[in-house]
Amino acid sequence: MSFQIDNSTHFIYNWTFQKYSTLGFEATLTHLFTFVSLLIASLILLWLIHFVARRVLIKFTTEFTKRSKTKFDDYLLKNKVFANLARLIPLYIFASLIPVLFSGFPGGVVFTEKFVEILLIINWTILVISVMKSIRDYLGDKESFRGKPLDSYLQVANIFLFFIAGILIFTTFTGQSPWAFLTAMGAASAVLMLVFKDTILGFVASIQVSTNDMVRVGDWIEMPKYGADGDVIEINLNTVKVQNWDKTITTVPTYYLITDSFKNWRGMQNSGGRRIKRALNIKISSIHYVSPEELKELKKIKLLQNYIDQRQEEIDQYNAEHFPDRTMPVNGRNMTNIGLFREYINQYVKIHPGIHKDMTIMVRQLSPTEHGLPIELYMFTADVRWVVYEGIMSDIFDHLLAAIKFFNLETFEAPASDDMRSIGKALNPKVLPN
Repeated sequence: MSFQIDNSTHFIYNWTFQKYSTLGFEATLTHLFTFVSLLIASLILLWLIHFVARRVLIKFTTEFTKRSKTKFDDYLLKNKVFANLARLIPLYIFASLIPVLFSGFPGGVVFTEKFVEILLIINWTILVISVMKSIRDYLGDKESFRGKPLDSYLQVANIFLFFIAGILIFTTFTGQSPWAFLTAMGAASAVLMLVFKDTILGFVASIQVSTNDMVRVGDWIEMPKYGADGDVIEINLNTVKVQNWDKTITTVPTYYLITDSFKNWRGMQNSGGRRIKRALNIKISSIHYVSPEELKELKKIKLLQNYIDQRQEEIDQYNAEHFPDRTMPVNGRNMTNIGLFREYINQYVKIHPGIHKDMTIMVRQLSPTEHGLPIELYMFTADVRWVVYEGIMSDIFDHLLAAIKFFNLETFEAPASDDMRSIGKALNPKVLPN
């Protein structure tokens, strides 16, 4: 087998070929040895070029990023943009060497060129993805983009990029136009819609979630249907990851944020106040009018002094006008121990350092139940952190439970086993001896 070699274009190949020819090999074997030798030499050279280019680029960019004020170049370095760029240099050099390497085997030129072109497409795709990751990380540090589903946008961009790369690889490998590929894709569109259904729905949901500012990374959300109750740690194209308070991870499809209801606690966190809504159940039989002796004792409570004086003056004036006969306490208006206790709670929480003074503070009486009369505290703490919130609420109720006896009131509690035993003993001491 003989090959025509262009001496002016392929000097290196000719020189190597001549050296092997002097060893007495036949032409085909000589071409093979020449090709293998030049290929090995080229690969070594390309490895050295890649090594040097990578070291030079990374060293230069590292020094540059240390001096620059912007953080964008830091993310370029972190996401290996320059390392991916350095990988392209030897590929382009190798592409230019293909005609030389395959001078003895012209049939391999086309295949090798296509192979290298595909490698270039893949590496360019990787490079662009690393740049987009850097943009995502850079925007993620911006206040205006914080909490936005940037990962979802990146995934959509990656899918589009992979689609373009797939078309280019198809046209390079087959030699057909992109329209042939798109025509084939159109025929398979029904299958593709089925395969990428979740991706398409997730993409639409991500846009709606972002546009309507429904959920951000860091938000506390509740979705009881899916067992999610915690902080959003990641928003992707297809899923939203929620770290529950027990440190488990719940994954919820992004589309369900649009189709199902959920509670977002961001408003509470941003407001600076967290609601307390808890009641004390008062034993109704302990509620009574306050006697003068009791009133005298209760006036020793500093928070009630002004209120009692003002209230007593108002009641005396009213009773003198409408109920001159006060032989029966029920005639006219009177202060009650439950009313004074309710006012005491109101005054106490208003001066408590843990209560938000600019938000609603209300102590109200709810409808009586079989568990007594509920006195509900409705207010907001000045700190939204869970541990601090629980501490403030517990501190308030600790104090009120201890203070209630000074108003001759009792809290309701269901009889325990010891209570039932004592009752039984009192009714029939012979049946239940000590």
